[in-house]
Amino acid sequence: MGVRVAVVGSLNMDLVGRGPRIPRPGETIIGGEFRTVPGGKGANQAVAAARLGGRVSMVGRVGDDAFGAELLDTLDADGVDRTHVKTTPGVPTGVALIMVDEQGQNSILVASGANMRLSPADVDAAQEVIAGADVLLLQLENPLETVIRAAEVARAHEVTVILNPAPARPLPASLLSLVDVLVPNESETEVLTGLPVGSTEEAEVAARSLADQGVGTVILTLGSRGALLLQEGGSQLFPTFEVTPVDTTAAGDAFMGGLGVALAEGKPLAEAIRWGNAAGALATTIMGAQPSLPTREALEELLASA
Repeated sequence: MGVRVAVVGSLNMDLVGRGPRIPRPGETIIGGEFRTVPGGKGANQAVAAARLGGRVSMVGRVGDDAFGAELLDTLDADGVDRTHVKTTPGVPTGVALIMVDEQGQNSILVASGANMRLSPADVDAAQEVIAGADVLLLQLENPLETVIRAAEVARAHEVTVILNPAPARPLPASLLSLVDVLVPNESETEVLTGLPVGSTEEAEVAARSLADQGVGTVILTLGSRGALLLQEGGSQLFPTFEVTPVDTTAAGDAFMGGLGVALAEGKPLAEAIRWGNAAGALATTIMGAQPSLPTREALEELLASA
Protein backbone atom coordinates (compact mmCIF):
# COMPACT_ATOMS: atom_id res chain seq x y z
CA MET A 1 0.00 0.00 0.00
CA GLY A 2 2.86 2.38 0.69
CA VAL A 3 3.50 4.85 3.47
CA ARG A 4 1.66 8.17 3.46
CA VAL A 5 3.54 11.34 2.56
CA ALA A 6 1.98 14.82 2.53
CA VAL A 7 3.59 17.70 0.65
CA VAL A 8 2.57 21.34 1.11
CA GLY A 9 4.38 23.34 -1.51
CA SER A 10 4.90 24.86 -4.90
CA LEU A 11 4.16 23.83 -8.47
CA ASN A 12 6.07 25.55 -11.30
CA MET A 13 6.62 25.06 -14.98
CA ASP A 14 10.37 25.10 -15.57
CA LEU A 15 11.55 26.89 -18.72
CA VAL A 16 15.00 25.40 -19.21
CA GLY A 17 17.74 26.59 -21.57
CA ARG A 18 21.21 25.08 -21.91
CA GLY A 19 24.34 27.05 -22.74
CA PRO A 20 28.13 26.82 -22.51
CA ARG A 21 28.00 28.85 -19.28
CA ILE A 22 25.68 31.06 -17.23
CA PRO A 23 25.56 34.58 -18.76
CA ARG A 24 27.02 37.49 -16.81
CA PRO A 25 24.81 40.57 -16.17
CA GLY A 26 24.19 42.36 -19.47
CA GLU A 27 25.58 39.47 -21.52
CA THR A 28 23.79 37.45 -24.21
CA ILE A 29 24.95 33.93 -24.99
CA ILE A 30 23.82 31.71 -27.84
CA GLY A 31 22.73 28.49 -26.19
CA GLY A 32 21.37 25.15 -27.25
CA GLU A 33 18.32 23.13 -26.30
CA PHE A 34 15.20 24.68 -24.72
CA ARG A 35 12.55 22.64 -22.91
CA THR A 36 9.51 23.16 -20.71
CA VAL A 37 9.65 20.72 -17.79
CA PRO A 38 7.20 20.26 -14.88
CA GLY A 39 8.81 21.44 -11.65
CA GLY A 40 8.44 23.45 -8.46
CA LYS A 41 10.05 22.23 -5.25
CA GLY A 42 6.79 21.00 -3.79
CA ALA A 43 5.66 19.10 -6.87
CA ASN A 44 9.18 17.73 -7.40
CA GLN A 45 9.28 16.35 -3.86
CA ALA A 46 5.79 14.91 -4.23
CA VAL A 47 6.70 13.11 -7.47
CA ALA A 48 10.04 11.98 -5.99
CA ALA A 49 8.28 10.39 -3.01
CA ALA A 50 5.61 8.81 -5.22
CA ARG A 51 8.17 7.18 -7.54
CA LEU A 52 9.95 5.75 -4.50
CA GLY A 53 6.79 4.05 -3.25
CA GLY A 54 5.01 6.66 -1.11
CA ARG A 55 1.28 7.34 -1.21
CA VAL A 56 1.53 11.08 -1.72
CA SER A 57 -1.00 13.89 -1.23
CA MET A 58 -0.11 17.36 -2.52
CA VAL A 59 -1.41 20.69 -1.22
CA GLY A 60 -0.77 23.69 -3.48
CA ARG A 61 -2.07 26.11 -6.10
CA VAL A 62 -1.73 26.52 -9.86
CA GLY A 63 -3.08 29.18 -12.21
CA ASP A 64 -6.02 28.83 -14.56
CA ASP A 65 -3.79 28.41 -17.63
CA ALA A 66 -2.15 25.81 -19.85
CA PHE A 67 0.88 25.39 -17.57
CA GLY A 68 -1.40 24.74 -14.60
CA ALA A 69 -3.39 22.11 -16.47
CA GLU A 70 -0.18 20.36 -17.56
CA LEU A 71 1.19 20.33 -14.02
CA LEU A 72 -2.00 18.72 -12.73
CA ASP A 73 -1.73 16.07 -15.46
CA THR A 74 1.84 15.26 -14.43
CA LEU A 75 0.77 14.74 -10.81
CA ASP A 76 -1.92 12.37 -12.05
CA ALA A 77 0.63 10.46 -14.14
CA ASP A 78 2.71 9.69 -11.04
CA GLY A 79 -0.27 8.82 -8.87
CA VAL A 80 -0.06 11.90 -6.63
CA ASP A 81 -3.38 12.78 -4.99
CA ARG A 82 -4.09 16.38 -6.04
CA THR A 83 -7.47 16.82 -4.36
CA HIS A 84 -6.04 19.80 -2.48
CA VAL A 85 -4.22 21.44 -5.40
CA LYS A 86 -6.48 24.37 -6.22
CA THR A 87 -6.77 26.23 -9.52
CA THR A 88 -6.62 29.99 -8.99
CA PRO A 89 -8.56 32.09 -11.56
CA GLY A 90 -6.88 35.21 -12.94
CA VAL A 91 -3.43 34.31 -11.59
CA PRO A 92 -0.62 32.70 -13.64
CA THR A 93 0.91 29.38 -12.70
CA GLY A 94 4.37 29.65 -11.16
CA VAL A 95 7.26 29.62 -13.62
CA ALA A 96 10.98 28.98 -13.09
CA LEU A 97 13.48 30.34 -15.63
CA ILE A 98 16.46 27.98 -15.51
CA MET A 99 19.83 28.24 -17.22
CA VAL A 100 22.08 25.16 -17.22
CA ASP A 101 25.79 25.22 -18.15
CA GLU A 102 28.01 22.52 -19.65
CA GLN A 103 29.02 21.29 -16.17
CA GLY A 104 25.39 20.75 -15.19
CA GLN A 105 25.29 23.71 -12.78
CA ASN A 106 22.20 25.91 -12.90
CA SER A 107 20.93 29.41 -12.20
CA ILE A 108 17.21 29.87 -11.46
CA LEU A 109 14.74 32.77 -11.31
CA VAL A 110 11.25 31.93 -10.03
CA ALA A 111 8.10 33.93 -10.86
CA SER A 112 5.88 32.51 -8.13
CA GLY A 113 2.40 33.29 -9.47
CA ALA A 114 -0.32 31.17 -7.86
CA ASN A 115 2.13 29.66 -5.37
CA MET A 116 2.00 32.85 -3.32
CA ARG A 117 -1.79 32.52 -3.02
CA LEU A 118 -1.51 29.29 -1.03
CA SER A 119 -2.95 30.26 2.35
CA PRO A 120 -3.20 28.92 5.91
CA ALA A 121 -6.90 28.38 5.13
CA ASP A 122 -5.88 26.04 2.28
CA VAL A 123 -3.79 24.09 4.78
CA ASP A 124 -6.72 23.87 7.20
CA ALA A 125 -8.93 22.58 4.38
CA ALA A 126 -6.34 19.81 3.80
CA GLN A 127 -5.89 19.06 7.50
CA GLU A 128 -7.13 15.49 7.12
CA VAL A 129 -4.42 14.45 4.63
CA ILE A 130 -1.68 16.10 6.68
CA ALA A 131 -2.91 14.50 9.91
CA GLY A 132 -3.07 11.10 8.22
CA ALA A 133 0.48 11.24 6.85
CA ASP A 134 3.60 9.58 8.21
CA VAL A 135 5.76 12.54 7.15
CA LEU A 136 5.15 16.09 5.89
CA LEU A 137 7.57 17.64 3.38
CA LEU A 138 7.83 21.45 3.33
CA GLN A 139 9.81 24.08 1.39
CA LEU A 140 9.76 27.90 1.18
CA GLU A 141 8.26 28.71 -2.26
CA ASN A 142 4.93 29.65 -0.61
CA PRO A 143 4.03 32.32 1.97
CA LEU A 144 5.83 31.74 5.27
CA GLU A 145 2.62 31.85 7.30
CA THR A 146 1.29 28.96 5.21
CA VAL A 147 4.42 26.89 5.82
CA ILE A 148 4.18 27.57 9.56
CA ARG A 149 0.51 26.58 9.62
CA ALA A 150 1.29 23.29 7.85
CA ALA A 151 4.01 22.53 10.40
CA GLU A 152 1.61 23.34 13.25
CA VAL A 153 -1.03 20.94 11.91
CA ALA A 154 1.55 18.19 11.46
CA ARG A 155 3.02 18.68 14.93
CA ALA A 156 -0.46 18.59 16.49
CA HIS A 157 -1.00 15.15 14.93
CA GLU A 158 2.53 13.83 15.66
CA VAL A 159 3.49 13.79 11.97
CA THR A 160 7.23 14.08 11.27
CA VAL A 161 8.00 17.52 9.77
CA ILE A 162 10.86 17.71 7.26
CA LEU A 163 11.68 21.24 6.05
CA ASN A 164 13.87 22.04 3.06
CA PRO A 165 14.51 25.79 3.65
CA ALA A 166 14.69 26.68 -0.05
CA PRO A 167 14.87 29.22 -1.46
CA ALA A 168 16.92 30.52 1.45
CA ARG A 169 15.60 33.18 3.81
CA PRO A 170 15.96 33.86 7.53
CA LEU A 171 13.44 31.82 9.51
CA PRO A 172 11.66 32.60 12.78
CA ALA A 173 12.17 30.39 15.83
CA SER A 174 8.41 29.76 15.75
CA LEU A 175 8.89 27.68 12.60
CA LEU A 176 12.24 26.07 13.44
CA SER A 177 10.85 24.79 16.74
CA LEU A 178 8.18 22.85 14.80
CA VAL A 179 10.69 21.12 12.51
CA ASP A 180 11.85 17.57 13.23
CA VAL A 181 14.41 17.40 10.40
CA LEU A 182 15.89 20.49 8.69
CA VAL A 183 17.55 19.86 5.31
CA PRO A 184 19.42 22.94 3.99
CA ASN A 185 22.10 22.97 1.30
CA GLU A 186 25.33 24.97 1.54
CA SER A 187 24.00 28.36 0.41
CA GLU A 188 20.83 28.00 2.47
CA THR A 189 22.89 27.16 5.55
CA GLU A 190 24.97 30.30 5.05
CA VAL A 191 21.81 32.45 4.81
CA LEU A 192 20.26 30.83 7.89
CA THR A 193 23.38 31.08 10.05
CA GLY A 194 25.65 33.74 8.54
CA LEU A 195 28.45 31.16 8.79
CA PRO A 196 30.67 29.63 6.08
CA VAL A 197 30.41 25.94 5.17
CA GLY A 198 33.48 25.61 2.97
CA SER A 199 35.02 22.81 5.02
CA THR A 200 33.38 19.91 6.84
CA GLU A 201 34.44 21.48 10.13
CA GLU A 202 32.79 24.79 9.19
CA ALA A 203 29.67 22.94 8.08
CA GLU A 204 29.50 21.22 11.45
CA VAL A 205 29.73 24.52 13.31
CA ALA A 206 26.96 25.98 11.13
CA ALA A 207 24.77 22.92 11.61
CA ARG A 208 25.24 23.15 15.37
CA SER A 209 24.09 26.77 15.33
CA LEU A 210 20.90 25.64 13.56
CA ALA A 211 20.35 22.91 16.12
CA ASP A 212 20.73 25.53 18.84
CA GLN A 213 17.71 27.33 17.33
CA GLY A 214 15.44 24.46 18.29
CA VAL A 215 15.62 22.03 15.38
CA GLY A 216 15.75 18.38 16.43
CA THR A 217 17.92 17.04 13.60
CA VAL A 218 19.93 18.92 10.95
CA ILE A 219 21.08 17.35 7.68
CA LEU A 220 23.30 19.60 5.54
CA THR A 221 23.41 18.55 1.89
CA LEU A 222 26.90 19.39 0.65
CA GLY A 223 26.69 18.53 -3.07
CA SER A 224 29.52 16.28 -4.17
CA ARG A 225 30.76 16.07 -0.54
CA GLY A 226 27.62 14.20 0.52
CA ALA A 227 25.39 14.95 3.52
CA LEU A 228 26.33 15.94 7.07
CA LEU A 229 24.07 14.71 9.87
CA LEU A 230 24.09 16.56 13.18
CA GLN A 231 22.27 15.16 16.20
CA GLU A 232 22.71 15.56 19.93
CA GLY A 233 25.13 12.63 19.92
CA GLY A 234 27.49 14.23 17.39
CA SER A 235 27.91 14.48 13.61
CA GLN A 236 28.48 12.07 10.73
CA LEU A 237 29.33 12.69 7.07
CA PHE A 238 27.62 10.43 4.55
CA PRO A 239 29.49 10.35 1.20
CA THR A 240 27.58 10.75 -2.03
CA PHE A 241 27.35 8.15 -4.77
CA GLU A 242 29.69 8.36 -7.77
CA VAL A 243 27.79 9.43 -10.89
CA THR A 244 28.44 11.69 -13.90
CA PRO A 245 26.16 14.73 -13.48
CA VAL A 246 24.52 16.44 -16.45
CA ASP A 247 22.01 18.67 -14.61
CA THR A 248 21.76 19.28 -10.85
CA THR A 249 18.18 20.64 -11.04
CA ALA A 250 15.92 18.86 -8.50
CA ALA A 251 18.75 16.87 -6.89
CA GLY A 252 17.81 18.41 -3.54
CA ASP A 253 14.15 17.57 -4.12
CA ALA A 254 15.08 13.96 -4.94
CA PHE A 255 17.06 13.85 -1.67
CA MET A 256 13.96 15.04 0.21
CA GLY A 257 11.80 12.39 -1.45
CA GLY A 258 14.24 9.61 -0.63
CA LEU A 259 14.74 10.79 2.94
CA GLY A 260 11.02 11.26 3.52
CA VAL A 261 9.90 7.87 2.19
CA ALA A 262 12.66 6.04 4.07
CA LEU A 263 11.78 7.76 7.38
CA ALA A 264 8.06 7.12 6.77
CA GLU A 265 8.89 3.43 6.33
CA GLY A 266 10.59 3.45 9.72
CA LYS A 267 14.15 3.12 8.42
CA PRO A 268 16.96 4.37 10.70
CA LEU A 269 18.09 7.94 10.03
CA ALA A 270 21.47 6.82 8.68
CA GLU A 271 19.81 4.56 6.12
CA ALA A 272 17.31 7.30 5.22
CA ILE A 273 20.19 9.67 4.45
CA ARG A 274 21.75 7.05 2.16
CA TRP A 275 18.38 6.86 0.38
CA GLY A 276 18.43 10.64 0.02
CA ASN A 277 22.00 10.65 -1.29
CA ALA A 278 21.23 7.90 -3.79
CA ALA A 279 18.07 9.62 -5.06
CA GLY A 280 19.87 12.95 -5.35
CA ALA A 281 22.80 11.42 -7.22
CA LEU A 282 20.51 9.65 -9.71
CA ALA A 283 18.60 12.90 -10.33
CA THR A 284 21.76 14.62 -11.56
CA THR A 285 22.25 12.08 -14.36
CA ILE A 286 19.17 13.14 -16.38
CA MET A 287 18.15 16.57 -17.73
CA GLY A 288 15.22 18.38 -16.17
CA ALA A 289 13.47 18.40 -12.81
CA GLN A 290 10.71 15.80 -12.67
CA PRO A 291 12.00 13.68 -15.59
CA SER A 292 15.18 13.07 -13.56
CA LEU A 293 13.50 11.81 -10.38
CA PRO A 294 14.38 8.14 -9.91
CA THR A 295 12.18 5.08 -9.48
CA ARG A 296 12.46 2.84 -6.44
CA GLU A 297 13.96 0.13 -8.63
CA ALA A 298 16.77 2.45 -9.78
CA LEU A 299 17.42 3.64 -6.23
CA GLU A 300 17.60 0.12 -4.77
CA GLU A 301 19.93 -0.89 -7.60
CA LEU A 302 22.33 1.96 -6.79
CA LEU A 303 22.18 1.25 -3.05
CA ALA A 304 22.97 -2.42 -3.67
CA SER A 305 25.94 -1.58 -5.90
CA ALA A 306 27.63 0.72 -3.39
